[in-house]
Amino acid sequence: MTKKQKKMLARILISAALLIAAHFVPLEGLWRLPLYLAPYFIIGWDVLWKAIRNIAHGQVFDENFLMSLATVGALVLGEYAEAVGVMLFYQVGELFQSYAVGKSRQSIAQLMDIRPDAANVERNGEIVEVDPEEVEIGETIVIRPGEKVPLDGVVLEGSSAIDTAALTGESAPRDAAAGGELLSGCVNLTGLLKVRVTKEFGQSTVAKILDLVENASSKKAKAENFITKFARYYTPAVVFGALALAILPSLFTHDWRTWVSRALIFLVISCPCALVISIPLSFFGGIGGASRKGILVKGGNYLELLANAGIVVFDKTGTLTKGTFAVSEVHPVGVSESELLELAALAEQHSSHPIAQSLRAAWGGEPDPRRVAGVTEIAGQGVKALVDGKEVLAGNRKLMASLPGWTDGAAGGAAGTVVHVAADGKYIGYVTVADQIKETAPKALADLKAAGVRRTVMLTGDSEAVGRAVGESLSIDEVHAGLLPGDKVDRVEDLLASKGPKEQLVFVGDGINDAPVLSRADVGVAMGALGSDAAIEAADVVLMDDDLSKLADAVSIARKCLRIVRQNIVFALGVKGLFLLLGAAGCANMWEAVFADVGVAVIAILNASRMLKTDQRSK
Repeated sequence: MTKKQKKMLARILISAALLIAAHFVPLEGLWRLPLYLAPYFIIGWDVLWKAIRNIAHGQVFDENFLMSLATVGALVLGEYAEAVGVMLFYQVGELFQSYAVGKSRQSIAQLMDIRPDAANVERNGEIVEVDPEEVEIGETIVIRPGEKVPLDGVVLEGSSAIDTAALTGESAPRDAAAGGELLSGCVNLTGLLKVRVTKEFGQSTVAKILDLVENASSKKAKAENFITKFARYYTPAVVFGALALAILPSLFTHDWRTWVSRALIFLVISCPCALVISIPLSFFGGIGGASRKGILVKGGNYLELLANAGIVVFDKTGTLTKGTFAVSEVHPVGVSESELLELAALAEQHSSHPIAQSLRAAWGGEPDPRRVAGVTEIAGQGVKALVDGKEVLAGNRKLMASLPGWTDGAAGGAAGTVVHVAADGKYIGYVTVADQIKETAPKALADLKAAGVRRTVMLTGDSEAVGRAVGESLSIDEVHAGLLPGDKVDRVEDLLASKGPKEQLVFVGDGINDAPVLSRADVGVAMGALGSDAAIEAADVVLMDDDLSKLADAVSIARKCLRIVRQNIVFALGVKGLFLLLGAAGCANMWEAVFADVGVAVIAILNASRMLKTDQRSK
């Protein structure tokens, strides 16, 4: 509990004790009033002051005004215990609200704690501690074990394990060594690092993330905007309704006490705090809970849209696949698989191309320059080399065209880049090198389907064969291959036109070359965006690492949030509507009015607080 919350709890306990004591004092009539004024002012002075201050500023109709009017009216009518009780339980509800909001802010504060306090800079041979905002690009900073990384940079000296949990939500540390990039907001765990700064603080990863989180609450969901507008018209309407209830029946019955009492009960019941508090709290809790998992949501409006995801469109490379090549198929002709791989790897042993690296990795042997001679690059076709005295060709179809045993149909349907191999003028087979599907992709696609996503689509610039193979392995509903960046936007436009009335289209990309499509989709989700400025700028939701399963977590959090919001709206309006009718008819007393106000608010707040628990996916 905060210091302020502890003070409020003390006021509640003192006021409750004085209220109980006043009940047993043997005094009658107005003599009892001072006994109840003491606990009333102890518990309610701040509410009365806020009401007076707001009226002075022209802001009359709010819950402070409603509570003040109702309780002062009750005191005038001689219902002293009821007046103190209403104010007491109202403050109990306020304490619940403060605690729930505090817990929600705490989850955000844990993320905000990534902001570094200082940076150790090497200047004139000395280490100087300065504010990170004072460090310039190109300067060298020293990061000791246990310290936060203050600025983005490149490691010059040292090696260490780096805790990225604050950014990615993952507990497993990552390694940092000379030549590697280091991102601000992480924590250096083990070794001393010297880092050359590559971005000033205002443009660093930590600054961009902090700015994103701080501004998330400004982008309100439709439900939040509805409640704001609803309260703006609802509160004055019920005040005038209570005034009419007090005056009009009294003109005919001349029983002013009864109808004024009913009007005061009507005011207590009508207070809209259950909705005004619980709805923003639900979205705030959803954003905070998502941030703990390394999912940054730029506003409650995007949570609301994500909850209605019906079509999810994926980029392929870097999103569904790793963007790294590996040998996927080996098809020898007249030789063994190992011999085919060995000859191909040795012929390509001097190349730094990713495909050549994949061949060497699949073979697993040690390159030996003495076994290879006369290496010749044939532009646009491949390489020719003497391997153990054999003339080996490794390349594409054009390189094989004149060889005996070659047919145009060889590897025609292969899903990937095909390396054909020939030895001493004879075709001996081919090796397929393909981008690797991420380990988390199959489960992520299955979880999205289980969550109710109607249609999954993949867009790729790769060939039809590659796209079809990836799509089939992941059970994706629709695949569009051979697309240029502009074509992807056109496809998304077609999909937007085909979606249902309440459906939202989500596009998931790596954030580097997908900015136009991320911006055009209803919700743009950037994958693996740790350190990607383009992703953080263009996307609405940012998954801070390469774990695609977090997309299903994001959808689950969003749907749980919307479900709680709808529950609170129906519950609060339903109970209040019932008690307003009972109060106007004289069937509800002041204590029942307290339940209809404070009780409903507390229940709604407790329900909204469930958003703080996002450890397990909610179905």
